[in-house]
Amino acid sequence: MKNRLLPARTIRTTGTAFAMAAVVAVTLALSGCGGPATAQQAGSGSGAEVKTVRYQGSPNTVALVEVAEDLGYLGDVKLEWVSNTTSGPQSIQSVATDQTDIGGAFTGAVIKLIEAGAPVKAVINYYGEDNKTFTGYYVEEGSPIRTARDLIGKKIAVNTLGAHHEAVITTHLKNSGLTPEEIKQVQLVVVPPNETEVALRKKQVDVGTLGGVLQDRALAEGGVRALFTDVGVIGGPFDAGQYVLRNDFLAKNPETSRTLVTGVAKAIEWQRSTPREQVIAKFEEIIAKRGRNESTEALKYWKSVGVASPGGRIQETDFTRWADYLKSAGIITGDLDTSTLYTNEFNLLETPAPAATPKG
Repeated sequence: MKNRLLPARTIRTTGTAFAMAAVVAVTLALSGCGGPATAQQAGSGSGAEVKTVRYQGSPNTVALVEVAEDLGYLGDVKLEWVSNTTSGPQSIQSVATDQTDIGGAFTGAVIKLIEAGAPVKAVINYYGEDNKTFTGYYVEEGSPIRTARDLIGKKIAVNTLGAHHEAVITTHLKNSGLTPEEIKQVQLVVVPPNETEVALRKKQVDVGTLGGVLQDRALAEGGVRALFTDVGVIGGPFDAGQYVLRNDFLAKNPETSRTLVTGVAKAIEWQRSTPREQVIAKFEEIIAKRGRNESTEALKYWKSVGVASPGGRIQETDFTRWADYLKSAGIITGDLDTSTLYTNEFNLLETPAPAATPKG
């Protein structure tokens, strides 16, 4: 099947549209039009806590919640795979509308959703950037693009709009001296992550956003170079995204929530301290067992868990570091009230300080 790209879109304020959609979606869910939540209703009606947690996965990769379940860290709590997604905003909107129970996204997307009135709360960091695991913005080796100004009028492939990649790109362009009008001329094109390398090499886009194993696979193939990286733009290491749970889920299922969040924290530290080859082998085993006709080829490039904080514990700076971008995008107008955004209450893991050094 040919690689098909969605229409290009210039960088512009995305917060208003996202917020309106989120409010409508949440309203539908709360009014009973967002689809049944049979597991939730059964648990709340009987007084028993939900023991099956619905989630979305990602193709060819393994989520921390899946690692936690496979290692036995979730005890009697089981996961129910609903579907796959390549979009963090979609993942957390599914939680807000009660289609799933846990989902994760870029911090800015989490803030947008909560600011729009969605009844969710961040409970643990689930991805971040360090000197081994980061996102790069790549051009072909022979590309004339060398500076941020060269990006005016060019196309950059991102996995979704209004999230991590757009925030980093916008920050990089602003830091490089481009005016708001010039920044608007840089086009963002939504491309599924697994297709980004192909789109770049076929010159369907000028810059491809690549992270993790997809980045390493492209580098192994050769012929590409990093124009900039998010660690270089933001400084690192840093945590960039959180898992969220609905407020009603937390209230009705506190023990399940503690088991789930603490299990993810244990999975983070397991990946941090376990030899690389064993982590990759575990990923391959999980993908094989779930039987979704996926490839494990890219897993050999895995380097680190990426999460910067011990046990994924959230800090206020995980949210405030994006305040300038969020204000410039019109998503927030004043200071963030971080007390409404996150809680560490359900993360019971006592982690070493500093965190264990990765092996392998």
